[in-house]
Amino acid sequence: MSIQWKILGQPGADNAVFLTVDSGHAVEHFLFDCGEGCLAGLRPSQIQSIGHLAFSHFHMDHVSGFDTFFRHNYNRPDTPINVWGPAGTIDLMHHRFQSFSWNLHHDQPGEWIVRETDGTDVKGSRFLTREAFATVHPLPTIPKTERELFSSPRFTLDAFLLPHGSIPSLALRVIEGERKNISPVALQHSNHAPGKWLQALTNETISDEESINISGTDYSIAELRAEFVVTSPGESLVYLTDFRVEQGSANWSALCEWLQGANTIICECQYHHRDLALAVRNGHMTSREVGGLANDAGVDRLVLQHLSRRYSPSDWASMLDETKEKFARAEFPPEWQSLIPES
Repeated sequence: MSIQWKILGQPGADNAVFLTVDSGHAVEHFLFDCGEGCLAGLRPSQIQSIGHLAFSHFHMDHVSGFDTFFRHNYNRPDTPINVWGPAGTIDLMHHRFQSFSWNLHHDQPGEWIVRETDGTDVKGSRFLTREAFATVHPLPTIPKTERELFSSPRFTLDAFLLPHGSIPSLALRVIEGERKNISPVALQHSNHAPGKWLQALTNETISDEESINISGTDYSIAELRAEFVVTSPGESLVYLTDFRVEQGSANWSALCEWLQGANTIICECQYHHRDLALAVRNGHMTSREVGGLANDAGVDRLVLQHLSRRYSPSDWASMLDETKEKFARAEFPPEWQSLIPES
């Protein structure tokens, strides 16, 4: 398995994250936020592959590219589009769907499942293209388990509500399913020669109750897995944007606890610390504070994005240095390195 990601958009402009979870047997594509022009960095086939669209909140710079996404996917056949967001997402998306004139929709495929959370429950509704998205089909409300929004054998999607001025901003965490690999040590000491039978042991579609033939003899899949398969935790990636928490506060401690064990954090870096008062007023974090958060949470890697356009490229470079004073493993996205000078 692996998690791959790409920051969409340029420094100082709207940004989004395109993320892929590849289990080796299935691939899931996610888009976190959808600002203006962000989808220009993806091919149409990539846009049409996205099965999960999550909004942190509905400020204009995080949703103004949605029409492009919708145009590519409004009548996707076979698989539904899943939309996630904070409380109010269902009504907002319904209005967005209804903001177009529909007259050639009656025989069109397309299903959208929109879910929202207030931190306690997860509410959901279905919308159908053939109905011109007119009818809201409510789904059962599900009590939120810890901070889990959705879970499958391939991934888990967690959420954490953070304050952004007067509204919440939804932080998101994708966690791979457990990795299952063949132990080279066990194979070396085995009497079985390597072959296609090894692929069956890591194939999640094959149950433990089945058997497999190796060199003319049938063996239990469950027993072979116990002997040869090594299980390890999957990777995780966190997306944090448009929020403010104060160091030493209960929110800071709770967020650090939630972030523990994360491999990569993709985080906003809106303000230079010299503009702390402005960051506080607008509900954002400064470069130094973001570094302190990553340090206190003990994460592996911090990637900075969503930079304010009020600054110059040299200012952005200075902000990275300031972040590194608190957390040495901070960086800009690889695609931005040629756009921001080294300080």
